[in-house]
Order: sequence, then structure tokens, then C-alpha cells
Amino acid sequence: MSQLDLALEAEISTRHLSFVETGRAQPSRRMILTLADRLEIPMRERNVLLVAGGYAPVFPERGLEAPEMREAWDVIDVVLKGHLPYPAFAVDRRWNILASNRASPRMYDGVAEELLTPPVNALRLTLHPQGMAPRILNLEEWRGNILSRVRAQIAATADEALAELYAELRAYGGDDGPPTGEGRPIIPFRLMSEAGPLSFLTTTMVFDSPLDVTLSELIIECFFPADAETRERMRVMAADG
Repeated sequence: MSQLDLALEAEISTRHLSFVETGRAQPSRRMILTLADRLEIPMRERNVLLVAGGYAPVFPERGLEAPEMREAWDVIDVVLKGHLPYPAFAVDRRWNILASNRASPRMYDGVAEELLTPPVNALRLTLHPQGMAPRILNLEEWRGNILSRVRAQIAATADEALAELYAELRAYGGDDGPPTGEGRPIIPFRLMSEAGPLSFLTTTMVFDSPLDVTLSELIIECFFPADAETRERMRVMAADG
């Protein structure tokens, strides 16, 4: 977004915006929040900007075990259970799995035990050579998809822990370029299972209009069968317990 576009969005002059950017003008709390909103800055970083501007943080950061989070957990539980017999899980901002439905562990066959020791990291579990990677049929394509998403997160948050995770994922080897999709409109997740090859399309769910930092960073990933064969194999696997 250009300076002119941002000024128009924030309903201020470009001159005043320039003064704010160069430190010649002290922005109000409302101005900081307005600019952060127009720039789509994550909620955690909005608190950082407020503190840097001399103001108290606006958005609380509750622990997931807090009583106020009970309603959110009820929603997560409904989504995860309602998505059966297909896998779904909820992760935090660093991709640690917070909850999953009972279909998800069926994808972990052959994974090293240490990768399943809490906190389980979804990306490490997926790309580690002793994780799911050997059974991912389109590994390079899916690896590119994952690394692309993590790069975007790091650019938006400057999270050092995410940057360390990204470096670890790259160290596993393979191409780290952006996914091409090979002409398809969406990249499937293709995995060899005990029942045969599975192909999934994934969606990401987030809470609308969150007012808590932790909740704003929580993501629910749902896997949908990409073909009739996967749909039938998942049905049989679910029936087998």
C-alpha cells in the first residue's frame, strides 16, 4: 500500500502521515490502531506498536485454559468432531497442535515417537525425515506450500521462534521454492496410508472478529477428500476404528 493510499484509508493527510513515520509527530492511540488496522498488522504486533508509542496494550492475551476461552473451545470441539471421518486439528501461532479429532492420528503411522511427544508441531511432524515426509506422495510440492506459508507469517510478525522453525524445516533438505501447482487451481495433500493413497484438499478456519491475541492466532486446519477413492478409504478406516 502506498503512502497516499494509506493516508486516504486512515483519513489523514500524507503530510501528517509522513510526520508520524519520521517521528516528527506523536500519533494518538487511535491513530496507531487505525493505521495498524489498514495495514492488517496482526493483533500481537498492534500491542507492540502501542507500547512503543507510550500507550498500554489494548488486546488481552489469555491462556487457552482461561475460563473466558471456554466458549471458543466449545466451538473448536464442535468443528473437530463434526469433521469426522476426515482429519482436522487446531494449532497455535507456531503450529503446535492444540487439539485434533480422532481421524488425525491415523495419518501418523510410522512417525518417530519423539515427534509425537507434546508439544507436537504440525510442520515438523509433516516434513521431518522421520515424520510423515517419506509417505507424502507430492513431498516437494507440499514442502513448498508449507515453507511459503511460514515465510508469509514471519514477514507479518517477525517471530523469532517461527524463523528458527523455518530454518529447521529447510535443513531437512529438498527444494524450498514457492509451489507451482502444476496447472491445478489448488495443491492437494497426497499421503500413502495403510489403506492406500489418500488425497486431501485443506481449508483454514479462524475466528471472526477476535478480541484476544491468543484467539486471533488460533487456526483450525480441516482436510477434505479430494476424490472418491479417498472418501471411501477414510470411511473404511473409520469403520475399522
